[in-house]
Amino acid sequence: MPKQTILGVNIDHVATIRQARGTVYPSLLEAVDAVEKTAAQAITIHLREDRRHIQDKDVPEVIARTNKRVNLELAATDEMVQLTCNNKPHDCCIVPEKREELTTEGGLDVIGQYDRIAKATDTLSAANIRVSLFIEPDLEHILKAYDMGAPVIELHTGAYAHHPDDSEAANQEFEKLELATEFANSLGLQVNAGHGLHYTNTQRVAQIDDIVELNIGHAIVARALFVGLEQAVNEMLTIIGNS
Repeated sequence: MPKQTILGVNIDHVATIRQARGTVYPSLLEAVDAVEKTAAQAITIHLREDRRHIQDKDVPEVIARTNKRVNLELAATDEMVQLTCNNKPHDCCIVPEKREELTTEGGLDVIGQYDRIAKATDTLSAANIRVSLFIEPDLEHILKAYDMGAPVIELHTGAYAHHPDDSEAANQEFEKLELATEFANSLGLQVNAGHGLHYTNTQRVAQIDDIVELNIGHAIVARALFVGLEQAVNEMLTIIGNS
């Protein structure tokens, strides 16, 4: 049977458009409804510290609206951890955050910030929320994530996605993803991946044997401007072999 990769649809940038003018539209819940009609298995939202797109009230509304798993991305701050515990999404992903960045620029520093991230992981796990750590495809970082007890990692694919498809640089970064996935799987970790993936570079990553889930947002929302969100999600599902 062909490998089927799970797709988590990140709908942050629907909220980005809404927040650009401070309006009530486009409706984040309509976006949830559109994704609900597809075979995507998860919806991802990122509540950033500066609230640039997803707002506090969006979190419980999205969780209540969908039958799919909700994956809440958060920084490892006391405020964000408590908010996540209060809302109890099925999954959460701890990500690094710098207020001046346009988007998440890299993986967590699970070595230099081990104690802080481990504390957040323990608190979230105690609340029965499955924790993922967003990290670079680096073996030492994977081992540290394993030591923290997180059952899932999400590999940062930004370095791979930054290069032109099939370039030598992209191939080198892809090999790092393959090696990292194999190593993490040998430790018993579930391996997800995401960041910068789009309609021409995703299929290759989806075909890595032990990658379970891809979280993709910007490319899908951008495509939805022309074909609608439901079709944009379905096109990505076809690319990753899960339609």
